[in-house]
Amino acid sequence: MQSVQVTVPKPQNGVAIDEIATRATKKVATGDNLTPTQRSIFATLYLRALDSRSQRPILGDTLSSEIVDKIDYDFSQQKARWSTGSRLVVSSLVANVALRSKRLDEIVGRFVARHPDAIVIELGCGLDPRAARCGPTHRVDWYDVDFPEVIALREQYLPRASRHIGADLGSPQWLDGIPSDRPAMIVADGLMAFLSDHALRSLARSLTAHFPMGEFAFNAYTRFLMRRGRNSSAFKALGSTPAGEGMDDPREPEGWGARLNLVEELLLTRAPEVARLPQPLRSITRLCALSPLVSRQGNWVVRYRFENQEMR
Repeated sequence: MQSVQVTVPKPQNGVAIDEIATRATKKVATGDNLTPTQRSIFATLYLRALDSRSQRPILGDTLSSEIVDKIDYDFSQQKARWSTGSRLVVSSLVANVALRSKRLDEIVGRFVARHPDAIVIELGCGLDPRAARCGPTHRVDWYDVDFPEVIALREQYLPRASRHIGADLGSPQWLDGIPSDRPAMIVADGLMAFLSDHALRSLARSLTAHFPMGEFAFNAYTRFLMRRGRNSSAFKALGSTPAGEGMDDPREPEGWGARLNLVEELLLTRAPEVARLPQPLRSITRLCALSPLVSRQGNWVVRYRFENQEMR
C-alpha cells in the first residue's frame, strides 16, 4: 500500500492546474471499472475543486475540493492531460463548469422555494454535491441518478446528501419508484454531451409524463460544438468523446413531444461573475457576449416548464 502526497506552489494568478495536492492511500485505483464517459465525473469534480481553490472562486464548492483530497483516484491523469494544453483552455473549462453549476443551483433553489414539497431529480449526477450546495428542506425529496458504478462511488463520498438511484438513464424503469404526485425539478449538468439525441428526447418524454408539473433545466451544446468536440481540446481534456448531437435553438426541445415550454435562456458569457475571470479569458468572454450565436458556442443554460394536464 503506497501513500502519495504532492506539494504544489501557491498560484500567482487565476487557477493553477497543480494547485491541488493528491492525498490518497491506494490499493486498487478508483475508477478502473468505469468507462471513459463515466470517468469524466473525476474531471468535472476536479474542475469544481480548482474553482474553489482559485483566488476568486465562482461556485466555491469546498465539498468537491474535500472529495478530491479524500478520494482514491489518481488525478495526475488530469494534470498531465491539461499540462499539455494552454492555460486559457484550462481556465475556460474551470469557468464553464463553475458558471453553469451556479446557475443551475439558483434555478433549483428558486423552484424548491416555490414548491417546498418538490421532488428534485439530478440526471447524470456523478460526484456533484449539488444537493449539499442547495440545502433543501427535509420536505424535498432529492434523487441523484447515474450508472450503478458511479452511484457506488457516490455512496462512499456523498452518502447522506440525497437518495441515490443506480440505473441506465436510457431505461426509464428507474422512475417507477419515484412519487408521481408532486411538482418536479429536473436538472442535468453536462448530460446532453453524452446522450444521443433519440435517448435525450425519450428521457425527457418519460420524465414529463411522470409528474403533474415541473421544470427541466440543463446546459446545452450546439451541433457545431458537438461535431467539433470530437476532436477539440476541451473534450480531450475531459478524457471523453461526446455522443450527443446538440441543438442550435433554445426552442427546439418544445418539439420533443415532452410538453416543454421555454422559460429562459441564460447566456453565461453575460454572467456578472465574468468580472472574476483571469485575463485574457475575461476580455474574450466579454467579446463573445456581444453575440448570442457566439455565446451559445461556449456555455449556456436553458430552462423549461412543463405541465401534464391529464394528471391535474
